[in-house]
Amino acid sequence: MDAKSFAECWQEDWNSHDLDRILSHYTEDIVFRSNKAVPIAGTGELIGKPALRKYWAAALDRQPDLAFRVRDVFHGYHMMVITYVNQRGVLAAETLYFDETGRVYRAAACHGEPGA
Repeated sequence: MDAKSFAECWQEDWNSHDLDRILSHYTEDIVFRSNKAVPIAGTGELIGKPALRKYWAAALDRQPDLAFRVRDVFHGYHMMVITYVNQRGVLAAETLYFDETGRVYRAAACHGEPGA
């Protein structure tokens, strides 16, 4: 897998706000963790693509100006970390674990403080 190409596509898909494009990178049984999910979904761990779709749809509705700009890409064994800045200047990191088909089966997001 070309990590840089994946990260560029990931950024473009997020910036499109097209959930089908975004979710195309993930398996049906995806496990996703993020503190940002707690106020919207009631939990920081979402299991399965339907739960993730529901959360991300709500998050995109709340942030119609959402935009990501990838800063760094770190590639590991069947995994990568993408650091990016959002439209509010918040630095974040996504850790993505890939299955043998190249789709993400586990992911976690961590976010810094605005303006930090």
